[in-house]
Amino acid sequence: MKEKTDSKSRRARPSPAPVPAAAGAGLSSPPGKTPAAGSPADAENGHKAGASCVRRLPSYLQLLRVLQAEGREHVSGTVLASVHNLEPVIVRKDLATTGITGTPRIGFRVTELIAAIEHFLGWDNETKAILVGTGNLGSALLGYRGFENFGLHIIAAFDRDPKKIGQWVHGYKVQSINQLTGFGRSSRVLLGVLAVPADAAQPAADRMIAAGIRGIWNFTPVKLQVPGNVVTEKEDLAEGLALLSHRMQHLSRPAPVF
Repeated sequence: MKEKTDSKSRRARPSPAPVPAAAGAGLSSPPGKTPAAGSPADAENGHKAGASCVRRLPSYLQLLRVLQAEGREHVSGTVLASVHNLEPVIVRKDLATTGITGTPRIGFRVTELIAAIEHFLGWDNETKAILVGTGNLGSALLGYRGFENFGLHIIAAFDRDPKKIGQWVHGYKVQSINQLTGFGRSSRVLLGVLAVPADAAQPAADRMIAAGIRGIWNFTPVKLQVPGNVVTEKEDLAEGLALLSHRMQHLSRPAPVF
C-alpha cells in the first residue's frame, strides 16, 4: 500500500495511492453515498492526496482499530494527531481526502472513519498478489499474516532456484519462475511482490509485466525500468536504516550547557 516509477524525485508529486492497493482501489465519500469507481469525485479526491498524506493514513487506521476494540464510538482529530505529532488541522485535511467529515465537538465516528480510510486505500476489497523470490526476505513476507488486514492476499510464490522449486514455504508451494507468465494470465493477478537478488530484479520484473502485473512492490535495491502502464513502489531498507541511525546520533549528542 508510494512512487509511480522507482524515481525518488517523483515521490513528491501528488498521487492517488502508493500502489499495492492498485487493484480494486477506490475513493470514499461521506457515509451512505459512495460514488462509482472512476467518477469525478474519485478523481478529485485522488488528486488531493499527496504521498505524505497516504503514508499517514495506515497509522490513523491502526489507532482507530485499537479504539474500536476498546468500544470507542467517536474520535477527535487531536487524538489522531498524536500518532505523528501533527497539528489537528493536518489530520483533518488528510481525512478530508477520503471524503469523510467530522462533527464539531464530537469528532469522527470510528466505524465510519475506518471504512472510509479502507475504501480510499482499496483495502476493503481483496487484492490478489504473487511473490517472486523466496529467499530470507521473501520467505518472511510469505509468513507475515498481517497483510490480510490490508486486503492483500498472496496466492502464489515463484523462484528461479531449482533447489527451492517444489518446496513448501509457510504454506506456499514454490513454483518455477518459468510458470509465472501462464499463471499470471490465467489468474488475472495485477500485483506482484519482488524480493529477488539485485542481479535478478529487472529480468524478474520483466516476467511479471509479461504475466499481466500492473503494480510491483519492489523490495530490491534496483531501480526498475517499467512501461508507463505499470507502477512500482520501492521499499528501501537502507534508506530507513540511514534515517534511524542519523536520528540516533542526533539524540546521543550531549545537551548544550548554558
